[in-house]
Amino acid sequence: QVQLVESGGGLVQAGGSLRLSCAASGRTLSGYMMAWFRQALGKEREFITYINWRGDYTQYADSVKGRFTISRDNARNTVYLQMNSLKPEDTAAYYCAGALGWPGTNLRNYDYWGQGTQVTVSS
Repeated sequence: QVQLVESGGGLVQAGGSLRLSCAASGRTLSGYMMAWFRQALGKEREFITYINWRGDYTQYADSVKGRFTISRDNARNTVYLQMNSLKPEDTAAYYCAGALGWPGTNLRNYDYWGQGTQVTVSS
């Protein structure tokens, strides 16, 4: 069993930056693809980005490409999301998720989820 805990959310002005962290416990993330999703109020949860186990392959949603960067530190069992040039439309609860193998962009393929951290971007 993997437990995921996100941190780093908060209130930021448009154009600002935040760095989210997702710390895993319970077992090593060896073999796990890790991803970030977000869910705005009244909307469905959407894929943002994922990173493979070795950290040498990533994919991003078009809405965040060029502004967000996912990374991982396997020694620390932690995944990060660096968010730059934030916009009001980035306001949402952000969730990290993990699964063995290659779950891709479909949230239904992810087995483990954190509780979420709120990001609010003011205009």
